Amino acid sequence: MNASSITYAVETNVGVDEFRDLLNASGLGRRRPVDDAARLGAMLSNANLILAARRNGELVGIARAMTDFSFACYLSDLAVSDQAQGQGIGARLIEEMRAHLGPTVNLILSSVPEAVPFYQRIGMAALPDCFWYRREF
Repeated sequence: MNASSITYAVETNVGVDEFRDLLNASGLGRRRPVDDAARLGAMLSNANLILAARRNGELVGIARAMTDFSFACYLSDLAVSDQAQGQGIGARLIEEMRAHLGPTVNLILSSVPEAVPFYQRIGMAALPDCFWYRREF
């Protein structure tokens, strides 16, 4: 896959099936409720910023977030299909998100351990003072 053939755009109509397929193809499927279409639909419809990476119409990457567009943005999913990984698509999705949000908005995410080196490599700083209540499911 040629990285230059990828188009990036804000989207509001990502389908549940293509979202599920991408989560599974990226490896995030084992950490997301991929067997619950209603929950996946809610994840998509309640996100207020979704950036998609597509190759010939096929969803190969997604950055799904919630933001106030003024101060903070929580990036809840960054997924790139296994066939498209290593081509800069994830980093470009984050670049596009930052450009869309502007310089006054913090971009925050919670990483799975195996993705930490990626976020460090693209220049994101780890936060030692973050807290959370873990979901029950």
